Amino acid sequence: MGLFGTRTDSATPLDGVDAVFADLDGVVYAGAHAIPYAVDSLNLTKSERAVGYITNNASRSDASVALHLAELGLDVVPTDVVTSPQAAMTLLDEHVSPGALVLVVGGEGIVTELGKRGYRVTRSADDGPDAVVQGFAPEVGWRELAEAAFALNAHGGPDAAGGIPWIATNMDWTIPVARGIAPGNGTLVSAVHTAVGRFPLVAGKPETPIFDEARRRFASERPLVVGDRLDTDILGANRAGMTSAVVLTGIDRAKQLLAADASSRPDFILADLRGLHEPYPASEQVRDGAIRVGGARVRLDGRRVVIADEGDGGLDLLRAACAAIWQSGIAIHALDVPPRLYA
Repeated sequence: MGLFGTRTDSATPLDGVDAVFADLDGVVYAGAHAIPYAVDSLNLTKSERAVGYITNNASRSDASVALHLAELGLDVVPTDVVTSPQAAMTLLDEHVSPGALVLVVGGEGIVTELGKRGYRVTRSADDGPDAVVQGFAPEVGWRELAEAAFALNAHGGPDAAGGIPWIATNMDWTIPVARGIAPGNGTLVSAVHTAVGRFPLVAGKPETPIFDEARRRFASERPLVVGDRLDTDILGANRAGMTSAVVLTGIDRAKQLLAADASSRPDFILADLRGLHEPYPASEQVRDGAIRVGGARVRLDGRRVVIADEGDGGLDLLRAACAAIWQSGIAIHALDVPPRLYA
């Protein structure tokens, strides 16, 4: 499959796939607006197979996320949305008894899922919680982080063994907002880690619990994960043993793809979600040692990356360059890469 698979030029990334698991920000929408072609492409996909939406965002419930997606024009219901708080509940079920008292650092997304599972909620360490679940919400501040630290240190402080379970919905270091890039849940978790001296269990991407939850919910055996970030969407899909496609409408672009390590490389590189339904060109090694994709050819001459043929100068050139660099086994910082490939 993918860049070096035994595919024909008539095959699309959806061939053989029984479900698509799509990230949201950077794939479906950017801010308040749908990304061009995303809605039509995903609705077309859903006419033939299941479509799930996987999000690390812990501040909203599945119902509120589904409402937003429906307003954009997507055919979606709440059960199509898989959130990191839902994956966190699966981890929580493994570590505490039914009806346990859980200290929440976060917002609606976590509280809603705890209520569905019959857990009780507190915001104070003085109540003696049985576990801590932490996720991002804009209102989270020092007081909430301190309560988590107090609860986690209640059995002897940061150097003590054991302690109550601590589950983080995700470890995204940053979060895109209207005014720019802001600290994400990983940054807030790090503050608590500094105070308690241990790390949480993590439910969201790139860890596998959220992908396992999606696979179970849609009874999928051959899913395709579509995302815009190599370090969460693609790394997580690879860890979960799922085929993946990166779409160049969000965070990561050509520079990050060319430098991707083996654990974060996608099977498919798409300009936008129309590419799900379009024939995906095969990659092949030709006589001069170059990798050819469509009309583009790229080869390595020692440590120098050489564009032997630009083809139409579009996405096939990037696909060929990625395949040539990845196949070489040489780290990107040791290569002389033409600036043209970063365009």
